[in-house]
Amino acid sequence: MTPHDRKHHDMTQRHGDTIFLRGLEVECIIGVNEWERRVKQRVVIDLELPVDCARAAARDDIADTVDYGRVAETVKDFVGASSFMLVETMAERTALLLLRGFGVAWVRIHIDKPGAVRGARAVGIALERTRDDLAAAGG
Repeated sequence: MTPHDRKHHDMTQRHGDTIFLRGLEVECIIGVNEWERRVKQRVVIDLELPVDCARAAARDDIADTVDYGRVAETVKDFVGASSFMLVETMAERTALLLLRGFGVAWVRIHIDKPGAVRGARAVGIALERTRDDLAAAGG
């Protein structure tokens, strides 16, 4: 994404328009237990990012929106290559990566770790980060 595209996405969020991805499954190393460090586990990621749907719809051009295919590949590549101890760290770093890479004003991320706790369908983390959080993180 060019600097012009970043500015465009930052400045044009309107009316709560969002792009979302639900149920993005990625195999990765995640966990604090020794056995978790030896075998890849599945995490399920939901994302939400702001867009200006009116502009994108008016021109019918992907350049006027956030390319959710690129978002999905970016997240899959990053998380799949990661080796985090905590889901919190994975969520934080993924959110900051998306803020940097796609120039959006904010990102919401929800990561489920299915099967982590017996009797629970999943455990995980949900967070929202903004451009201010990116600046505070030095980036």
